[in-house]
Amino acid sequence: MKPPFSHRRQSFRKLASILPRFSGVRVLVIGDLMLDRYIWGQVNRISPEAPVPVVRVTRESLHAGGAGNVVTNIRALGGSVTVCGVVGKDQAGRLLREALRKHGAGVEGIVTCIPYETISKTRIIAHSQQVVRLDRDPSDSPSARVRSRLRTFIQRHIHDFDVCVVSDYGKGLIEADLLDLLATLRTQLDFVYVIDPKRRNFVHYRGASLIKPNKEEAGQATQIDIVNDVALQQAGTQLLDLWGADAVLVSRGEEGMSLFQPDRRAAHFSTTAREVFDVTGAGDTVIAVCALALGAGARLEAATILANHAAGVVVGKVGTATVNLKELKAALRTPQP
Repeated sequence: MKPPFSHRRQSFRKLASILPRFSGVRVLVIGDLMLDRYIWGQVNRISPEAPVPVVRVTRESLHAGGAGNVVTNIRALGGSVTVCGVVGKDQAGRLLREALRKHGAGVEGIVTCIPYETISKTRIIAHSQQVVRLDRDPSDSPSARVRSRLRTFIQRHIHDFDVCVVSDYGKGLIEADLLDLLATLRTQLDFVYVIDPKRRNFVHYRGASLIKPNKEEAGQATQIDIVNDVALQQAGTQLLDLWGADAVLVSRGEEGMSLFQPDRRAAHFSTTAREVFDVTGAGDTVIAVCALALGAGARLEAATILANHAAGVVVGKVGTATVNLKELKAALRTPQP
């Protein structure tokens, strides 16, 4: 598929001029918060107890994951951000809140729920490869009381932000009532509304500025097997109708991204990644950059180009990663592979 819109039609100077405006954008991120633990090591032998590698641990690191990774990407790019979500009254919850605060994010929208276990993922990495991942998920979704507190916070403070991001990881925090509230608020207030969707809420998303499914999610939402350009076009058109969004951005992995808008020809963007070590959190980076760019007044095409280059940077890193302004600016200068 030949892209009808390419980076060549957007000059480096014009794209780079958007980046300094990121610092003036105020973002509210609502979503499933997670603690990402990384155990780094080396493998030199196989265990005598079972046919598994023995990892000699060299270091450990902690990162804000899930919606928290959207937050840290926004902060790395200079944006102002407050996070709204739920953690448990446990060590993981304390560490996650501390990590977000350390990055300069506002944490007053985080509710601590005593019977709730903070979502955490532990990844064991050896020689730049993930060996295994251990997940801890709460047995129950946040209570009605907790959800009510979150909605109250949003209603009281949404007017303080230029952009609202919903980072839905399908863990139970994002539900129909919350999405209905946000859709209603957007009709009343002038803010950019961006959603990273998940299957359980496909029928509830509506009225957003931009919704960013990956190709698999786009196929699930439309019941279309996206195996060629025609199917992709059909899926994009149906998603615009289904969600009533101003735009839908389908991320397609190594095939790049496709932007769909009502009554406009689809725009396709080739991937900019040169080396791919880890795709963990790349979607979070895309959402963060789109949110900041749109909040800074950029057009959808320019926001997509910036997000595409940012994703190309983070997939070249191992683990939950972010991209900063210097890296993004350098990526814009680099010819596409």
